Amino acid sequence: MDDDVRNKLLTDADRVGVMADEAGEAALYSVTTAGAVLDDLENAHARALWMFQYDPAGFSHAEEVRYADDKRFGRLWEGFVLQRDCSVAREGAALQAFQQAIAARFDSRNVHVEICDRARPVLGGDDTALVQVAIYREGRAGDIREFVDGRLDRRPWRPVIEAALTYEPENGTVEVVAPVAETREELVRLFATHLLGSLFVGDRLRVRQYSLERLREPFAFPSDPEDGIEAVRVGQLRLMPYGSQGERITLECRRGSDRSIWQMAEERLRDQGQRFENYLLVQAQFTITFRGTPGRRGRRTLPVRISMPKGCDLKDRTERERLVGEKYLRRWGLLRDL
Repeated sequence: MDDDVRNKLLTDADRVGVMADEAGEAALYSVTTAGAVLDDLENAHARALWMFQYDPAGFSHAEEVRYADDKRFGRLWEGFVLQRDCSVAREGAALQAFQQAIAARFDSRNVHVEICDRARPVLGGDDTALVQVAIYREGRAGDIREFVDGRLDRRPWRPVIEAALTYEPENGTVEVVAPVAETREELVRLFATHLLGSLFVGDRLRVRQYSLERLREPFAFPSDPEDGIEAVRVGQLRLMPYGSQGERITLECRRGSDRSIWQMAEERLRDQGQRFENYLLVQAQFTITFRGTPGRRGRRTLPVRISMPKGCDLKDRTERERLVGEKYLRRWGLLRDL
């Protein structure tokens, strides 16, 4: 088999495999109109493969959705509020002007833009309709190392830099994911000007802020029976001494220990002549166990890590993540909106 063909097959297989987990399925369903067809297939890998074979454009859009949702509320994310109920231009002079403006602003020789309709599930309500804009621009020239006929060499290379915007017409919310903070507001400004035909005033979307003070002492993590949460176990706490930002203490209580993390923390700190009150909680890791459901083998677990003040690896992509992120983190006093 020709090496190029082999590499193409391996790349395609990797793309399908990446989209065959729970988060990948959520992205596929968010863009497809063939949900009933996917429902009839035997597993997640079959659904991802069907989309790849029979709806390649939809599969690519789902990859873009996953990129945006993976980075949502993370360090690459910002949110803004624009005019409501605008139509997003998708072709013609407006799209061409948008691409030209990005090329001029970022000194890129090539720019490619993909626009699609998608949905974002909302716990306890109808899905939210969004328009997603994926932006690919060519970066500055550089070089990378590679082996050529067994010898180390360099070849010229221009990276492709990806960014994503989502617009929610119902409330005017625009969320942007881009690797460089200074570019995010400019991308939203160009989007508003060329694709929405709207003014950009720079209003920021309120952001989530986390608080770990509730975890200074044993906590029961109450839940509703119908949500299927069986247990919540805190396995790790990271502490920072007040007045010393350069130091951290990590306390870890692994599964199988006969003590809780709080019992261990009290004993270990007491042995060092310290008290919990002398430290700021800066990170916590806990695992949520869900009861088994018919048709699925065994119980399912969801690990969650929260870092002060805005970090959380829960991305609200799957049904369980949305349940925890939109309902229980607030109920448990670990999350508030600013």
